[in-house]
Amino acid sequence: MSEEAARKFKYWQIRTIIGTMVGYAAFYFVRKNLSIAIPAILDDPGLGFSKAELGLILTLMGVCYGISRFVNGMVGDRVISKYFMAGGLILSAICNIIFGLSSSLIVFTIVWIFNGWFQGTGFPPCVRLLTHWVPPKQLATKMSIWNTSHSIGAGLVLVVCGYIISSGLGWRWCFYIPSAVALAGAAFILISLRDTPKSVGLEELNIEQKKKEDKNDDFKKILRKRVFANPYIWIIGIANFFVYVLRYAILDWGPTLLGEWKGISINKAGWMVALFELAGVFGMLTAGRVTDKFFGGRGPRVCVFCMLLATMFMALFWVLDSPPIWLATLILACAGFFIYGPQALVGIAAANIATQEAAASAAGLTGLFGYASTIFSGWGLGYIAEHMGWSFAFASLMAFGIVGALVFMMSWKAKANGYDEDKTLEKA
Repeated sequence: MSEEAARKFKYWQIRTIIGTMVGYAAFYFVRKNLSIAIPAILDDPGLGFSKAELGLILTLMGVCYGISRFVNGMVGDRVISKYFMAGGLILSAICNIIFGLSSSLIVFTIVWIFNGWFQGTGFPPCVRLLTHWVPPKQLATKMSIWNTSHSIGAGLVLVVCGYIISSGLGWRWCFYIPSAVALAGAAFILISLRDTPKSVGLEELNIEQKKKEDKNDDFKKILRKRVFANPYIWIIGIANFFVYVLRYAILDWGPTLLGEWKGISINKAGWMVALFELAGVFGMLTAGRVTDKFFGGRGPRVCVFCMLLATMFMALFWVLDSPPIWLATLILACAGFFIYGPQALVGIAAANIATQEAAASAAGLTGLFGYASTIFSGWGLGYIAEHMGWSFAFASLMAFGIVGALVFMMSWKAKANGYDEDKTLEKA
């Protein structure tokens, strides 16, 4: 690659990272706004919903989102990413507007299930774009930077919606205002992104490997060899289930449990969960850098230590009875720092192991397991809290953290990426 081409490639690489970060953060504005709105919805005398009923909505949305990420992961490997991503975000915004206008549990449930499906068009295109614009040896570091979009989006919407409710505007505006942000995000996606280096006149990464696969394999064969017949994709996918139980327990129920269990106001609870997310930003960046610098790109190894430390801090939060708010915030932030390492590294490891030819499909499969976790973190946790209290519900999370670390241990011997495995794969 010439010096001029290298400069142009660098420009588009940075532009792609920023464009996908802003776009994916916008998805969180129309996904995690429900979490901060739940306490106000529960207190609305005109609705009369229970925690279990709202938890069921979270679960159904999460399961649908997981299936959508899996299906749309396979679609996302074969379509123009920016149109696919922007279209899904626009449809999610429309679902949020309908949700805000309704007062029916049935409508809430149906609309939020549809929202879950459209949300599944966000992550797979980002993974596909990043594997086309970032070399494999840099992917853990640079995709960890991209992964901060999760925490930026979730943290901002929690703070914004916390102020919306505390200002007296009402919970419905937690759906109208984020919808406007999402529509602006969709416009930004369409303006900023380009599909592949080839689309702007540049040479593709891993061009020799790509030519070989184009010649020898069709897409179904690539999926079979690099995703469905790869045991490490399945292992880190199963481990992702346990990562998301811990993550979504705080993200979905944090404002409610902090208010009911610890007696913290909704505004302060919103900030605490936002700081959990902010700490996750630094956790993702650290995990990505440590993976590349000290573990040779082998993310699952880093995940083992992160899961154990996240579990330790969540156990500390559970054990301390009525700690000062600064201490409770610090402990929760430490848990967020460590849980977001695996949250980022699972997608990175899947993309590298499956290679750019099946990156979105692999990310979709691991996401399917991740969002299946809402069976517990959504309805299950809400049901336990309703009948046994938040202390018991929170205590159950520690077991999930330990099991998750043990599952990650099973992928300890996984290679950093699949680009050097062509000869092995050809024999499969």
